[in-house]
Amino acid sequence: MKSSFPPAAYETNFLKERGYVRRRCKYCGSYFWTLDSDRDICGESPCVPYSFVGKSLTKARFSFKEVKEIFLKFFEKRGHEVIAPYPVVARWRSDLFLVPASIAVFQPHVTSGISPPPANPLVIIQPCIRLEDVDKVGLTFGRHLTCFSMGGHHAFNYPDKEVYWKEKTVEYYHEFIMKEFGIPEEELIYKEAVWSGGGNAGPCFETISYGLELATLVFMQYKTLNSELIELPIRTVDTGYGMERFAWLSQGTPSCFDAVYGELYPRVEKLIGFPKVEQRLLEKYSPYTALVVPKAEMSVMKIREEISKMSGIPLDVIIEEIGPLEKIYALLDFTKSIAFIMSEGVVPSNVRVGYLARLLIRKTYRLLMSIGHEDKLLDLLDLQLNYWGREYPNLKEMRDEVLDLVETEVEKFKETISKGSSYVERELSAMKKSGIVEVPIDFMIKVYDERGITPDIVESIAEKVGMKAKAPENFYGLVASRHLSAERARVEKDWMKLLEEIFKDLPATEQIYYEKPFESRFTAKVLGVHGEYIVLDKTLFYPEGGGAISDTGRIKHSKGECKVLDVQLLGGGIIVHKVEGSLPEVGEIVEGFIDMERRYAVMRHHTATHILIGAARKIFGKHAWQAGARKEPSYGRLDISHHKRLTLEDIRRLEEEANKVVGMRIPVKIKWMDRNEAEKKYGFSLYQGGEIPSAQIRIVEIPGWDVEACCGLHVENTEDIGFIKILKTERIQEGVERLIFAAGPAALPYIQEDWRLIRSLTEKLGTPPEAVEKRLDEILSELRELRKTVRKLMDMAAKVKAMELRSSPIQIDQKIRLYVVHEPEHDREYVLTIADELLKV
Repeated sequence: MKSSFPPAAYETNFLKERGYVRRRCKYCGSYFWTLDSDRDICGESPCVPYSFVGKSLTKARFSFKEVKEIFLKFFEKRGHEVIAPYPVVARWRSDLFLVPASIAVFQPHVTSGISPPPANPLVIIQPCIRLEDVDKVGLTFGRHLTCFSMGGHHAFNYPDKEVYWKEKTVEYYHEFIMKEFGIPEEELIYKEAVWSGGGNAGPCFETISYGLELATLVFMQYKTLNSELIELPIRTVDTGYGMERFAWLSQGTPSCFDAVYGELYPRVEKLIGFPKVEQRLLEKYSPYTALVVPKAEMSVMKIREEISKMSGIPLDVIIEEIGPLEKIYALLDFTKSIAFIMSEGVVPSNVRVGYLARLLIRKTYRLLMSIGHEDKLLDLLDLQLNYWGREYPNLKEMRDEVLDLVETEVEKFKETISKGSSYVERELSAMKKSGIVEVPIDFMIKVYDERGITPDIVESIAEKVGMKAKAPENFYGLVASRHLSAERARVEKDWMKLLEEIFKDLPATEQIYYEKPFESRFTAKVLGVHGEYIVLDKTLFYPEGGGAISDTGRIKHSKGECKVLDVQLLGGGIIVHKVEGSLPEVGEIVEGFIDMERRYAVMRHHTATHILIGAARKIFGKHAWQAGARKEPSYGRLDISHHKRLTLEDIRRLEEEANKVVGMRIPVKIKWMDRNEAEKKYGFSLYQGGEIPSAQIRIVEIPGWDVEACCGLHVENTEDIGFIKILKTERIQEGVERLIFAAGPAALPYIQEDWRLIRSLTEKLGTPPEAVEKRLDEILSELRELRKTVRKLMDMAAKVKAMELRSSPIQIDQKIRLYVVHEPEHDREYVLTIADELLKV
């Protein structure tokens, strides 16, 4: 990946015409554009201290809310359509869990040309989450936040349609900052940089005023692949204006938190207290806070010592007065992040976005514990949900669910600390015996990942066993960065890759199973044959996908016929049929026959899956997302995210709700829609089944119950399912419950087997079916009483046997007597009781 682009990549006529010159910073080495030809410092902190703190340098003092309104109105007046913010959990992407920037909501489907943008140009204020900055929050007084609002105006330039590019982007920023905020032109600096993210890259300007970076203007024109830059046909203007930073600058407060959370301070003080620090002291310290970033080469304490020298504030004052305030700042940010993440229905777990939610909740809990207020986590969270819920209604709607989820997670964490601490102590003791004197960082990360034990707990246990332990100050950032994204990789078997190469010159197969899902026969032309695989020009055979098994059947041709055993969709839209039997010739017309009984069974299970996820969300809440599914002819499998084990009552309610929908005879509506229109109409719960990377998406709707983007085959009406029976449930991982179910005729064998078992029990117990449970309870009660009686008798027998043995010991010496007995009884308690009685002698 490039560390810089050629100077020409940053040249703009707009800046040159206004007298800007290119200079280089003597401290950081970065190039920047300024009106001051003698300037040799880029102007960004920490190269210079902030110069806006305690001052009024903008034309007015703007609140955080006002800044966002000004931004949207400015660009709306200039032809940009205002787009509603997307969720912070990126469920429409398979490679990313949380949205770190506004452009991420358009990657890769818009930036790569798969689908058009919702508007062009557009403007959006997108809530973002960046957990890689988690260890910096508070220390830098708001320069770093895990939850922030990014204002982005975006333009997507196609080969045949230019919207605007560098010149206009820089001009817009120049006009915005001068007109709306009144900052003089000589205070506007454009620093050259390189941006990359989400598989894209390009040159960018970081805009700076009074030491504070306010926005990034990215000219995205490359795709990154194996550290190489590949030019994209679509050039994207990707801007990120820091809404919180503009509010901070305009108010001139010591910290960004004052500008954003000021209204909440009195309520926070009532809950956990709020350190009283003199304004004068904060204004002296704040200009240097960009320096306070945990890093390997210098500890935070060393940085504080440097700031003490530069600011003239005694080190002990910084530690004792400013240190506690930094914790409050961090708590405000962390609880806001938790509120936004959890309100998207995330269940804390050990995988994917659930892992990140768990990391943040547990770090926040330990931080509260360090100030003696761990019992106030839910109160702080409730405060955030209500406050930000005025702007983002989803937070208020999900309030009860979020609080329940977090409360459950805290209880689990307490159990984890109790159980995991003994494990850590054993491991550290073993390390010490082997000569290791300091706890390895890898061990700290391992016990955090696998057992949830935080580094401060490891440090206290290490001290107890006499070892040294010091976690890096950016520990949580390191851990989070390992879990922020998933590899975007299509899992393919070697034979599929081979077939893609063999059939690469063939056209995509026409998928007529969507047009005629209830037809069982068709004719097609053979385009390719290789080994046991056949490619047709069109097919009714549904390929495996979306958790649904493929169709089977047969193909009749001039030489006879062959069985279709499996069907797969290859890259490029080519469908291959794996067959058994004689093969047709390339070019001939063949006739295909679908095993419709098998297809109907899979269709019932597919539609039943949609009904069950709708039932789960109705009963358990919106956090119940599909985490996986499988549809076979004989059964279906649905994995749902849920933080508690399912009870028999839960299962009963799920079955009841699901079968109500079956009985309501609701027509299943299927249609293709423009991606943007579908998201606008139905929201992002469309992506229960995961990412759909296409401009047109297939919508499967059970009106009033469930709507999903789905490529599977379904029944025409819910009544066609017949009946849904949940066969069993299991917890497959932390936070995920698996339902195994059967629908329609496939459920009958399971019901019949249950009835057979009941009839067998009634015959053996000699009681009618309705009395079986009562009779079993009676028998079990009798059995428990009999066991107690047997235990008493065995104890008595053991004592008698011990008395017999005492009379005939084998005397080994004066101190040792040996008693020998051969008993057919294998009851361990019986033998131990004999031994205990003999020891009483």
